[in-house]
Amino acid sequence: MRMKFRMKKFYWLLLAAGLILALWGWKKLNAPKPQYQTLIVRKGELSQSVLATGKLDALSKVDVGAQVSGQLKTLSVEIGDRVKKGQLLGVIDPEQAQNQIREVEATLMELNAQRQQAQAEMRLAKVTLGRQQALAKKMAVSRQELDSAATELAVKSAQLGTIDAQIKRNQASLDTAKTNLEYTRIVAPMAGEVTEITTRQGQTVIAAQQAPNILTLADMSTMLVKAQVSEADVIHLHPGLRAWFTVLGDPSTRYEGTLKDILPTPEKVNDAIFYNARFEVPNPKGILRLDMTAQVNIQLGGKQDILTIPLSALGDATGDRRYKVTVLRNGETHEREVVIGMRNDTQVEVVKGLAQGDEVVIGQRLPENAR
Repeated sequence: MRMKFRMKKFYWLLLAAGLILALWGWKKLNAPKPQYQTLIVRKGELSQSVLATGKLDALSKVDVGAQVSGQLKTLSVEIGDRVKKGQLLGVIDPEQAQNQIREVEATLMELNAQRQQAQAEMRLAKVTLGRQQALAKKMAVSRQELDSAATELAVKSAQLGTIDAQIKRNQASLDTAKTNLEYTRIVAPMAGEVTEITTRQGQTVIAAQQAPNILTLADMSTMLVKAQVSEADVIHLHPGLRAWFTVLGDPSTRYEGTLKDILPTPEKVNDAIFYNARFEVPNPKGILRLDMTAQVNIQLGGKQDILTIPLSALGDATGDRRYKVTVLRNGETHEREVVIGMRNDTQVEVVKGLAQGDEVVIGQRLPENAR
């Protein structure tokens, strides 16, 4: 009896084990297969670049100031106006400069009259000296009288020289006064657009120590890009590299140029060191404006017609520039070893191990019903 019970228990255990095994096999056969994210290997272009953020400025920009003091009587332009070279921008009250001219001209008239008098007196002194010399030969005058006549001529000649020097000094003052009168007319030193007005009509400007700024002109036909490059990247840059940028308002349009220079003096931003790399771009339509933010890409180098795969396709490293990649073929995955070459932040060149048309795995995910 006991034997039958044991046998019965054994059969039940065997049946339960069989059911468990059958259930495991059914789940195995019906388990969802992983879905692979793949990419077909093709030839393409790979480039290395430095990314930076920059600001736009006008290539030619000048502060137009006043060289004389006075009240700004008229200002003929407003912000945004386009002006030509030599165009009148404003006028500083010319009365002071005009009065200075009149004063110096009056002084010159007085000095010229004094010069004429000095010339007449010198001619008289010269005639007197000649007469005294003739009489001295006849012993008709004393030596003292002869010396007095010679001294009188020398004094008159010196007086004439003093007046001539005063005339030259005042003539220079007159030229300065006339120049100051010209400076009361503020004209555009170049063609451009008025981007800022610092002094308004009616204000008084004082040019005693430095030329006060009236307004700012900028030639917007060519823009200068100042890209802030980190100290880690700046060592790879040099003039002549190809560069381009986009602006926030139009990220699909590229503006291209060639790197002009890298300024030697760095800027410190939150304890980080940046250097300004500069290049120029034409702006014929005037779309680009001052202080726009530029997303800059400076090309360091590149290769064309090479096999590339995403960095995400690389598996474990197996050696120097050697990695494992997973290839999908006929629904099955296989590991291969590849040798890589040039790389950037997203792509890598495959030198050996893959052929054009191979399907590499870059990721995998389970079907929706298995999650």
